[in-house]
Amino acid sequence: MKLNYKRTFLTGLAFLVITAFWQMYDNVLPLMLRDTFHLDETLIGVIMASDNILALFLLPFFGKLSDKTSSRIGKRMPYILFGTGAAIILTNVLPIIDNSYYVAQSNLKLGSFVITLGLLLIAMAVFRSPAVALMPDVTPKPLRSQGNAVINLMGALGGIIYLIFSALMYPETKTKAVEHVNYQPLFIFIASLMFIGIGLMLLTVKENKWSEENKKIEKEHPEWDLSVKEEKKTRLPAPVLRSMLFLLASVALWYFAYNALTTWFTSYVDTLMGKQLGFASTCFLVTNVGAILFFIPSGIIASKIGRKKSILIGTMAFGTCFVAAYFITTAAKESAIIPMYIDFFIVGVSWALINVNSLPMTVEMCNGADTGKFTGYYYAASMSAQVVTPVLAGFLLRTFGYRILFPYAALFAFLSFTTMLFVKHGDNRVQAKKSISAFEDMEI
Repeated sequence: MKLNYKRTFLTGLAFLVITAFWQMYDNVLPLMLRDTFHLDETLIGVIMASDNILALFLLPFFGKLSDKTSSRIGKRMPYILFGTGAAIILTNVLPIIDNSYYVAQSNLKLGSFVITLGLLLIAMAVFRSPAVALMPDVTPKPLRSQGNAVINLMGALGGIIYLIFSALMYPETKTKAVEHVNYQPLFIFIASLMFIGIGLMLLTVKENKWSEENKKIEKEHPEWDLSVKEEKKTRLPAPVLRSMLFLLASVALWYFAYNALTTWFTSYVDTLMGKQLGFASTCFLVTNVGAILFFIPSGIIASKIGRKKSILIGTMAFGTCFVAAYFITTAAKESAIIPMYIDFFIVGVSWALINVNSLPMTVEMCNGADTGKFTGYYYAASMSAQVVTPVLAGFLLRTFGYRILFPYAALFAFLSFTTMLFVKHGDNRVQAKKSISAFEDMEI
């Protein structure tokens, strides 16, 4: 049994555009709110958390709803097409309002910005869970770490595309000491990328056909299903449920760390290092390069040592990098640039080890018909953290200063390592077998 890389790359186009959008959102929106609308860090944190508050409820809802959907183009694609179409339109409206508010401030424009932002976040929530659930739908369980490696590779590629464009369009020479920066070209670029990516999916992805082929494979291997069937419903046995809860707690904790960084790093380097969007974008570009180079190896490593051990290595390295970044950024400014690039590259490698294996561990524990629902649970855990961490980190930054950012991230990274120790299911047992029987026992 081998992964169909062509299909996986095509299904990953949705994740490419999702990641590109959120990379821009996390990098640019705090700057808009601070520099154009003159909001303080705590209020910016609340606004930055609003997408996660919506997603906390909407992602499981649309994931479960898509499980029950049937259409000519599949059960996930209708949500992907509608959500992306709405997001493309709304993405182009935000910078228009931002530029207009700078010219002439008014409460009406501020309200319009908030309403447009809210609608945009709802549009993104419509298709996120269905888009991520598409890969497990068409990929046999033993191959999902490799499949998720490809999906994350596509996501990192989307982030790199944005970051390269951002670094070229907004270098420090064009943004430093500028009273107002026009971000509209950046938003137009992301909207165009979304249009092209989803258009290619519509033309190439045969969701119904691919899903049926995968169902036939999984029916031949009932031992892959860890759920217990009771009449019209399924449930997780108590030990599996316990593992699921600890895994979701781990997901929440490492997003506490990482989302605080992606939300506040641009402001951090501006405040403490005198660096602008270009430097912050380059740091995240290096992170994405590290992730891209290590996504496929992460899947291979997991097949050798197991998903759980791969994640434990990733979370430990994650926290260590944040500790190192604290000393690098507080010790020197100019001499910190190269060490920061090296540190952020390792952050990308660590993130690959974590992300490639965590979603497959989640959906490994569920019945195939519930993939969308459990994907929703996975993202509900991550979004729960992202509801709290921008506000909490923003409050701490405002109260104790920006130096607290990396210690904050390191603490939650190490906590995620601790909770992962209690996850006992969803791993691939590492055995010296060469046939498909190597994948038959999915519990450790």
